[in-house]
Order: sequence, then C-alpha cells, then structure tokens
Amino acid sequence: MPSYISKRLLLMIPLLFGITLITFIVIHLAPGGPVEVQTEMSLKASAEARENLKKLYGLDKPLHVQYVDWIKRFVKLDFGKSFVDGRKVTDKIIERIPKTLIINVLSLLLILIIAVPIGVLSATKQYSIFDKISTVFVFLGFSIPTFWLALLLMILFGVNLGILPISGFQSIDVSGMGPFERVIDWIKHLILPVGISAFGGIAGLSRYSRSSMLEVIRQDYIRTARAKGLHESDVIFRHAFRNALMPIVTILGLSVPGLIGGGVIFETIFAIPGMGQLFYSSTMSRDYPTIMGILVIGAFLTLIGNLIADISYSMVDPRIRVKK
Repeated sequence: MPSYISKRLLLMIPLLFGITLITFIVIHLAPGGPVEVQTEMSLKASAEARENLKKLYGLDKPLHVQYVDWIKRFVKLDFGKSFVDGRKVTDKIIERIPKTLIINVLSLLLILIIAVPIGVLSATKQYSIFDKISTVFVFLGFSIPTFWLALLLMILFGVNLGILPISGFQSIDVSGMGPFERVIDWIKHLILPVGISAFGGIAGLSRYSRSSMLEVIRQDYIRTARAKGLHESDVIFRHAFRNALMPIVTILGLSVPGLIGGGVIFETIFAIPGMGQLFYSSTMSRDYPTIMGILVIGAFLTLIGNLIADISYSMVDPRIRVKK
C-alpha cells in the first residue's frame, strides 16, 4: 500500500502541471482581458495607458513566457498578485477558505446523515409507502433549481416569518453580543445556506445508495446469509451495506474539491464572502492570477479525492486489494 500511494503521488505531479497548462491557455483564450475590462468604462483611457497596464501585468509577453513565469512562482507556492486590488492571491484565498469550508463540510455531513439511511431503507422496503415518498423527494431534488428554492426560502423564513437572516455570515451588531448569542447568530446564518447546499445532494446520494443496495441484496451470498438464519439487520448492515458503499465512496472522493470550490450560486445569493463568490468575481474581472490559484487548488483536491477513493475501495470491499 505505501508503494502504491507513493506512485500515485508521483504521478499527480505531471498531471497537475498538465492541468495548469490547459487551464492557463483556456482562460487566456476567453474573449476580453483584464486590461479591456478595466478600461472599457473609461473613455479617457488611451492606447498608451492600456499598453502600460499590459506591461504591468506581464501580458505583453508571449503566452508561453507568461506560463513559465507563472510556473516559477507556483513552485514556490506563490500565485502572484491580483489584477483587481494588487493583493496576494494566496492571502485572498486563505481569507475566503474558512467560510466555504465550514458550509460545505456541514452540508456534506448533513447529506451523509440523511441520504444514506434513506437509500438503505428505500432499498430494503422497495415499493413501500416510504420508498414512494422518497422517490418523489428525489425527483423534486433533481428538478427544483437551487437559486429558485433559495429565493423562496429567503422570502418565507427571512421576509415573511423573520426568523432567519438572509445574507452574510454573521450579523452586523455581532460585536455587541455575548458568546452564546454569537453562536446562535452563527447557526441561524448557516441554516439556509447549508440546507440549500445539501438539498440536491441528499436527493442524489439517496438514489445512488438505494440502487447500490438493491443490486447487493439480490446477490447469492445475501440469500445464503438469510438461509443460515441470520437476523435481517445482520444481513443488511454486516453483509450488504459494506459492499454497497462503493458508489458512496466514489461520490465522496469527487466531493473533496467542492469543499473548497464552494457554491457560486448560493454564496452569491446569500452574500457569503467565500471561494465561490471570489471565483465568480475574478472570472468576470478576468483576474487571471486569482482564477489560476483557485483552479489549481481545485485540480489538486480532485486528484487527492480520487486517490482517497481508490484507497477506500480496498478498505470497504475485501475483494479489492492493491498489489504491493
């Protein structure tokens, strides 16, 4: 196992550089650049001023030279300075990560706590009333747009009932609150973003869990376990559930980048200064260093997530073993 992990980690290096190369080319091929975005609203911006901005940002160099310069900074874990405010990209990302991480980790935990039991129970009680109700819930989860649901809940709980805040990560007057009041205020601000973020995931993961459990409980070894007189709970949770975890592990591995990437839609709607909002604003302003910094972190976490999923396979399913 250690040798396998070492090989995968070494393989991640050329993969990561390949991803950065493709990403760097694609974002520079997009129409409009940071100079155009910053000067399009200024009628007094002369051609000389635009050329000076290009030299300042290093955009006057050939694309391959720009990439080499970026790689030299990247190997030192330096993503450069933002074109928008001149701050270090690393500082801007570190400032935003905690809020996004808290929301997405809580959302993922909520998804696991709710979706997996729903999927297992739906599979063991196929075609029951519970299974039919959960199926309707799944269809609603897939069909309802996240932004529309967020707006409805904001109107209901924030405007009409006035029991939940509809924007930000904390109240404006939080400095005047006591420790307990601050915790309550923080929880209130998290309820809607975490719930909205988890809604679609609960629907999807519960359906994956149900399908996987249905496939497993129809296998011959499950019939054999029942024929031996084992209790139904032992059959389901000791024999079937472990082998049904494979798609869940895969989804969890793919969810790792989302923990940092954030949700552009709900962070914008709820005015949460997280990574998703930062990525959206950076894209609109063509802030290349910030865009590259966020995408590289996402690519690295994707590779790590795949590695974690592969390792987890051998732990979940005893039939899978990594060759030493």
